[in-house]
Amino acid sequence: MSPAHVRKVAGTKPPASGSAQNVAAPFPPSAPIGATSSTSATIAAPGTAGPAGPRTSALAPGADTDHDLAVRDRLAAWVCDLSLLHELTECLARTSTLDETLREVLRAGASLVGAGRGLVALDPADGLGPDLTVGLGLGHADLGTLETVRHIGADRLQDADVGFSLGPGLEETLLRDLRHDPALTPRHREVAAHLGLGASYALGLMAADGRLGTAVWFFDEPAAPTDRRRRLAGLYLRFAAEHIARCLDLRRARRVTAALAAELLPARLPRVPGVRMAVRHSAGPRGGGDWYDALPLPEGALGLTVGGVTGTGPGAVAAMGRLRASLRAYAVMEGEDPVAVLSDLELLMRLTEPARSATALFGYVSAEAAGGRKLTLAGAGHCPPLLVGEHRCEYVETSLSAPLNMLSCWEAPSVELRVRPAESLLFFTDGLLHRTGESADLAFAGLRAAARSAPDSVRADPERLADHVLDAVLPGGLDRAGGAEDLVLLVARFE
Repeated sequence: MSPAHVRKVAGTKPPASGSAQNVAAPFPPSAPIGATSSTSATIAAPGTAGPAGPRTSALAPGADTDHDLAVRDRLAAWVCDLSLLHELTECLARTSTLDETLREVLRAGASLVGAGRGLVALDPADGLGPDLTVGLGLGHADLGTLETVRHIGADRLQDADVGFSLGPGLEETLLRDLRHDPALTPRHREVAAHLGLGASYALGLMAADGRLGTAVWFFDEPAAPTDRRRRLAGLYLRFAAEHIARCLDLRRARRVTAALAAELLPARLPRVPGVRMAVRHSAGPRGGGDWYDALPLPEGALGLTVGGVTGTGPGAVAAMGRLRASLRAYAVMEGEDPVAVLSDLELLMRLTEPARSATALFGYVSAEAAGGRKLTLAGAGHCPPLLVGEHRCEYVETSLSAPLNMLSCWEAPSVELRVRPAESLLFFTDGLLHRTGESADLAFAGLRAAARSAPDSVRADPERLADHVLDAVLPGGLDRAGGAEDLVLLVARFE
């Protein structure tokens, strides 16, 4: 009678027929994953001759159960470690800036090695910077104190001491007792006692392009992380170093773009009799195309302009530079007619920048014989300027018009306004409104309320007025205000 058919499953073999079947023994507790064939071949089945002696009728009672439990414990520990690393690397991948990444690396590393404090000292080997130190549980004064002893002597642990390899080129340094280690100088021990540091554990940040810096974690008491913790920290830092390198490259690229944009804008505003000016400019993280300019014109006139090119990145910055230079030329030739200036700029964009559009505002300010100033203004889809004085605070209503290069032919009438002595004009881009996080109506109302609330002494100084408006509209400050767009605020006060 033939034996019953047993369905084959991937990765298994059906048992042999008959009562005498070979039993596959489990892996020994120390066997790594993947070493199955050689391990099982060395363990004899019941009733067979083993490699070291006579036949045995059965395994020792309970031996298979002990081996099973050991293997399951080892696999459970590996799965737990992999799950932890997966969770931490997911959190790291969600960071987008260099500062966020370094703080996340410190937080994750502290949880892996069991430390409470730490720091990352970024010092890229290529010498391009930035040299940056970020702390976890350490204040600015603590970081400054540690900087005085940053070149600290330590014993380097070798792979043989650890029992496993931390990876090629990965440097590991452990100081088990910072307060009593005879290899340290008295100054080192003094700093450790002052900050309450008992031990330190450091790992080098090594990326494919070279060394990036060092991550150090501190323990409150003399201690050392276990081999398992050190292994997990090493695996995590190998991934984290590559992510830090990418964030570092991104930060450098953004700084280059911001520097390029800054060079394409006026380094300082001109001195014009009877006019005092101030400007605040903040580039977006991707680099935008907002511009501002103040241009002295013949017969004591003054040209004021702000605008912005669509898009972000180096392309938008370069386009902004070309348009601003062209606008300056048109303003010198026909600045008394702002509509003609913007019409020429629109024609230039249609011929040289067909895929882009731009908003722009140009004002021609001339002195009047009876006193005061006359402002002739034209806008192309741009925010109207805000007029601020002792008796009025209102937006200068420009005619509705589309941005440049949006329609087949741009045209809009100009408006004229008399500006009294001791009044100021605020030109701005829409990035100022967008960074408030409010709707357009609320953002316009908030800007007007901020300017109206300025005391007389603040309104008399364009620098103080610009700061007052930004502090009121963006409570977090200009540097902390988030937003993907550029921000420009140009203030001109007329005496």
